[in-house]
Amino acid sequence: MVIKAGVERNISLNDYASFADEELLDRIDKLSTGLRGAAIQHINSTFIGGGVAEILQSLTPIMRSIGLRAKWDIISAGEEFFGVTKAFHNAFHGEKIDFSEKMKEIYRLTAAANLDVVDRNADYVVIHDQQPLGLTDRKADHRGRWVWYCHIDPVNVDARLWGFLSHYAARCDAAIYHMAEYAKNLGSRQFFLPPAIDPLSDKNREVTAAERDRVLQELDFPHDKPVILQVSRFDRLKNPFGVVDAFRQVRADIPSYLILAGGAADDDPEGLEVLAELLAKVDNDPDIRILNLSPTSHLEINVLQRSSDIIVQNSIREGFGLTVTEALWKGKSVVAAPAGGILKQVIHEQTGLLAKDGEELAGCLRRLLKDPGLARDLGLRGKEHARKNFITPVYLYNWLSLMDEMRA
Repeated sequence: MVIKAGVERNISLNDYASFADEELLDRIDKLSTGLRGAAIQHINSTFIGGGVAEILQSLTPIMRSIGLRAKWDIISAGEEFFGVTKAFHNAFHGEKIDFSEKMKEIYRLTAAANLDVVDRNADYVVIHDQQPLGLTDRKADHRGRWVWYCHIDPVNVDARLWGFLSHYAARCDAAIYHMAEYAKNLGSRQFFLPPAIDPLSDKNREVTAAERDRVLQELDFPHDKPVILQVSRFDRLKNPFGVVDAFRQVRADIPSYLILAGGAADDDPEGLEVLAELLAKVDNDPDIRILNLSPTSHLEINVLQRSSDIIVQNSIREGFGLTVTEALWKGKSVVAAPAGGILKQVIHEQTGLLAKDGEELAGCLRRLLKDPGLARDLGLRGKEHARKNFITPVYLYNWLSLMDEMRA
C-alpha cells in the first residue's frame, strides 16, 4: 500500500536567492545539470512531526524545482509497530530494552506489508532512520541505488538491536550520518550530511507584527519578565526535567519565566507519558508554562522562538538538534548541552554557550540574563553560522554532491 504525501510546498531554488551565496547557487546549477531527470524516492515513517518530516517537506519540492523526479512516501503501521521502533530509538541512544523475538516479528511483518511502497523505477531510494529499514527486503530485485540515512546518534546502540538492524542497513549501497563520529562499519560507502532548516517555512520565515501579536495573545505569552524557552518533543532524551531544575535555581536570583513547548509525532507513542510526568513535576508553578502543541504549530513555534530571550536545548543525546538550528537562525542566544550534532552548531563562547550539567546550565542562563550585550553578540554570530552551513540550499548542494558521487 502506498500512501501519497499530504504535505506539498510550492517552492523552488530561486526563492532562496536572498539567503544563499551566489557561488553556492552556481555550484548547485552545475551539479544539477548532470542529474536532471534522475528519480529519487524518500521513505520515512510519518508526514507530520519530527525533524525528518520537516526536512522532507522542503527538500522534495526543491529537488523537483531543479529537474530531479523527487517523491516522498511513508510506511503504514500501527501503534504496536511504533511502540517497537520507539524502543529501538531509545536503544540507539544506549537505553537498555527487552529486545524480544516478538519485537522482531512485529518489525518484519510491518516491513513485509509495506514492500509495495518502494518505487521500482527510482534511481535512488533513500530510507530515513530505522522504522522503514525493513524495506531493504526489496533491494535484491531493484535496479536503483539505495541509501540508509541515519538521523539519530548510533554510537552507543544496543549490540543485540544493531545485530538485527545492521543486517538490513548493510544491504544498502551507502549510509549517511550527520557526522563522521556516528559512522558504523556496514561495508558500504559512507557519507556525512548534516541536516538543515528551511528559511522559508512557517517555522523559520520572518513573521509580521500582526501574526506575532495574534500568536502571543493566543498563547498568553508573558511580557513582564524574561522568558527562557525549550522547544522539543516530550522525550526523556531532551531532558526537560533538568531544564525545570536549572530554571528554579535561576529564578531564585533573577525573576523570569520558563516555557517548555513540544508535542507528539505519529511515530512516538511515548510522548504523552513524558508530558504527564513533566506536568506532575511542574505542579502548577506559575512561572513555568508547558505548551502541548500540535505537530503543525510551526508559526506558533516560530513566534515563541523569536519572542523569547534565551533558548535552551538540554538534550542528553541528540542526532543533530534542528531546534538549535532554528534558534540560531533567528539570532537568539542559545544554551545547549554538548550532545551529538549540537557541538557542530553551538561553538562555546562564539555561537552560543554549552552546559554539560544542571549547575552549568543555571550558570549560563544567569550570565546571559545579566549580560544582554553578550546574548546579542552570540545570536548574531550564531545566525551567520547557520546561514553558511545549515539551511536548505546548502543541504541541496550536499545532496547533489552525494548523488553525483554515487553515480561514479
